Parts: sequence; C-alpha cells; structure tokens
Amino acid sequence: MGCLNFSPSKTTLAPIFLLLLFCITNIAEAFNLTTIAFDEGFSHLFGDGNLVRSPDGRNVRLLLDRYTGSGFISSSLYNHGFFSAMIKLPADYTAGICVAFYTSNADVFEKTHDELDFEFLGNVAGKPWRFQTNLYGNGSTSRGREERYRLWFDPSKEFHRYSILWTSRNIIFYIDEVPIREVVRKEEMGGDYPSKPMALYATIWDASNWATNGGKVKANYKYAPFVSDYKDLVLEGCPVDPIQEFPFSACYESDSRIANKDYSAVTPSRRAAMRKFRQRYMYYSYCYDIIRYPVPPPECVIDHDEQRRFKDTGRLKFGGSHKGQKRRSRRRDRNPVSEDPDI
Repeated sequence: MGCLNFSPSKTTLAPIFLLLLFCITNIAEAFNLTTIAFDEGFSHLFGDGNLVRSPDGRNVRLLLDRYTGSGFISSSLYNHGFFSAMIKLPADYTAGICVAFYTSNADVFEKTHDELDFEFLGNVAGKPWRFQTNLYGNGSTSRGREERYRLWFDPSKEFHRYSILWTSRNIIFYIDEVPIREVVRKEEMGGDYPSKPMALYATIWDASNWATNGGKVKANYKYAPFVSDYKDLVLEGCPVDPIQEFPFSACYESDSRIANKDYSAVTPSRRAAMRKFRQRYMYYSYCYDIIRYPVPPPECVIDHDEQRRFKDTGRLKFGGSHKGQKRRSRRRDRNPVSEDPDI
C-alpha cells in the first residue's frame, strides 16, 4: 500500500496529515507471521457449498446467496493469542451485508460468553464500507463497547490484513500494521474483560435488519453471490480445553512468546499512526457517549482534544458522513447506538 493510496474517491483532495498517516503505515515493518493452511487450523461452520477452498488449501472463499451465508471456525479454542487473516470484501452493492471476523466462546458459554469483533458493514454501490470493533466479557452484552469507523482504502479492491491481539493485559485491533484500537485491562472492568478461551470465526451473512442505515436499506440478491476472500491465515496462541480448570498453567510459555512478538509492541510510530487513524476515521465511540454512559467505562482513556469533536451521543459533531450509528448483534439485540442518517 503506497503513501498515495487514499480513499477511493477524491484522493487528490486528501489533507497533508492523511499523507503522513499512510507514510507512517509504510514505515512500519510487516509482522513476522507464520501462516497456516485452512485444514491445519479451521473447519467449515455453516453454509453448505458456500465455502470454497483453493486447490492448495491455503485460501478460502465465503459466499452469501439468497439461501444462506457461510462461515468457518478454528478447530480449537485459545487462551489468549494473535488471530489474523488477509481479507478482501465483496464489491459493488453490498447493503445489508455483514462480514464478521471475530473471536467468541458463545457456543460453550452461552450466557456468559466473551467476544472480540471486527464487523464490516456493507453499503449501496458507490458508498464505502464501514466497520466496527467491539468486545464483551462474561456475557456483558448490555454494556457494549462499540467503536465505528471508515477505512482509508477500498477493502474490496485488494487484500488487507485484519488482526486481533488478545492477552491478559490488553487487546489490540490491527489493520495491516496499524493499531486502530487498544483496550488496556483495568481491574475495575471485572468480568467485562474477556477471560475465557475463545475460537476464531469468519462469517458472511444477511444483516438487513440493522447493517445499513438502520435496516432501511436491505440486501439485494440481484447482486448475489456476495463474496469475501481469506488467505494467509494466522492462529498464534495456546489451544486449550475450555472446560478444564482455570488457570491454564500450560499457557504461560505461549503467553510469554506472544508478549515478545513484534505485534505486541505499540511502538511510537504505531501509536502515532493509531492516533491519526482515530482522528480521521473514527465516527462513533462509546467512551464519548455520555447519554449512554454518563460515567465512562473504566478502560476509557479520555483524550480531551478528541472528545471536543464528539457530541454527547458519541457521534462526531461534523465531518460529512462521519456521524452516528446503530449496533445490533449477529445473534441477539444489544444496546442500540444512534443510527447514521446518511447511507
């Protein structure tokens, strides 16, 4: 990705600080990752014939048609880890579509599950994809921690790496080598910090009831099948039996190894890139939604310069299409977030 690979529209008008963001991104050295074939760490989750593997087994394609979506899941659950894939999203008309890349243990701990989310939300033709990150611990779905953003590139044109680092100390969401969000564990979070073993999931599905403009714009199967592609899959962590007794003493060595990896260090250049990303592309943060949370959750680090840009609803005060939004679950309703009036 070059320094001049800006947003897919109006690139020549991009501000100088945006150029700096991309240059910082390029300066960051690529992570040293060990990738695996699909069968080495994953299995088919749902969707009958809508999961297609490449002949060498290293790439996988998920399709959504009018009959079903599709998905895959890691063969093991992990007690902390680094979970990553190169992903290319569907192109053209994608309204009502959700592509999710996330960790969860809801199949094991139905009422007390933990979860870490990337959720990519489709749009009408000519409008950009948006996405959100979120986390839940111990079934705390009534206390969603959503942030919502735009991207600085068209995610349907080429592959980009999306990664989740989860340790006992912190959580980092990455796009390529840019950390876009860090959550540092605070004792006051209690069980809201994810602590039980989780599997990695990737899914594509029809989220017409909430994904685009609050459900006002639905999936249109005239444009089906909708296709998301995955390659260079990474599972680095400690596989465990989720029902064995805590703590997982055998994972100490794995945790130490992950702590010494390059992706665990938020270097000054990466932190500068994260700050610039959030200044330019984050358009909702639960930390600034004082109507929803009069007292910010304990992990929130309030940046007063950043806070001045947001309304009491957590939405930007200005910035074109950088406005509010609504959040609904793949599986259940969760605390709603104000919806974006623009598509």
